[in-house]
Amino acid sequence: MRGAARRSSKRGLAPGSVVFIGAAREQAAGISLIEFGPDALRETRFTSLEQSRLHEATLPLRWLNVYGVHDTSVLAEIGQRFNLHPLVLEDIANTEQRPKVEDYGDQLFIVARVLQLSDDGRTLSSEQFSLVLGRDFLLSFQERPTGSFEPVRERLRKSLGSLRGSGIDLLAYSLIDAVVDNYFGVIERIDDRLDRLEEALFERPASAQIATLHEARRDTMALRRALWPLREVISSLQRGDHPLVTPETRVYLRDVQDHLTYLIESVDSMRETLSGLLDVYLSAMSQRVNQEVRILTVITTLFMPAALVAGVFGMNFRHMPWLDSPNGFLLALALMAGIAAPLGMLFWRRHWLD
Repeated sequence: MRGAARRSSKRGLAPGSVVFIGAAREQAAGISLIEFGPDALRETRFTSLEQSRLHEATLPLRWLNVYGVHDTSVLAEIGQRFNLHPLVLEDIANTEQRPKVEDYGDQLFIVARVLQLSDDGRTLSSEQFSLVLGRDFLLSFQERPTGSFEPVRERLRKSLGSLRGSGIDLLAYSLIDAVVDNYFGVIERIDDRLDRLEEALFERPASAQIATLHEARRDTMALRRALWPLREVISSLQRGDHPLVTPETRVYLRDVQDHLTYLIESVDSMRETLSGLLDVYLSAMSQRVNQEVRILTVITTLFMPAALVAGVFGMNFRHMPWLDSPNGFLLALALMAGIAAPLGMLFWRRHWLD
């Protein structure tokens, strides 16, 4: 990736070294805090680390969200405030992580990926988000604002459902569920694109469609790489016995796992469709080439009698039929047409000229 920090930049560093790995970004990191309880909610946006240091929590539960993990100074400050393990900070700064869950005793560290399609539906972006679940706090880290968590914020503001009155683990579930729900929109748009591509392939195959096929294949592979390990993460949280995840939340996680199973089956179905469309495209291209070769063969065959007659009358003999006849040229043309006409009729009746 051009302009991106790579894993090789950490070569020789000690484990737990916080080095950003990922696409280079210039925007400043953003920090927002939502404190809430059963009957109250307070939102704060910090414009600097100094402002965050002066803030005092007034409500029992806290959700701190960070945009811009490229700023390692922000990660170091948050790690110190919440006593995060150095390996957690290292993995947050490395945006090429595979979805996973790690148990650090009094904290759970979860990594997943947010996938978004561009407005034209041609470019699929994949970005990492990380969660750190504690007893009374939840930390979420994103590469940039995506809007995926805004519905959860609205539910907290309007006190809808049981978010405010439940534990912080239900909020963690809600964020994961919002990301999984976003996958449905991505898959539906890719599936619509495949439907349009299928219609175009059957109507008029074109060489430009092979690029669209490869784009769709690349997108389905990215979806599969994000969904399969995420299902393992949810399965681990659902069946685990970590005290930070209550039995009530595990019931909701089971629903997320069902959604992921459906999404994975949909992706597998799209991959099979892509394989079939590629076969259709190759068959159509092969048929087109064969048709063009057949037409060229027919044309060549039709002109062979003319070439034969012209070759015979072009020989340097003194005595040849029609050589001295005033109608010799016309007779030669008639002979050529007389031989080519039955051949053309034969080709036409066998539909070789279609």
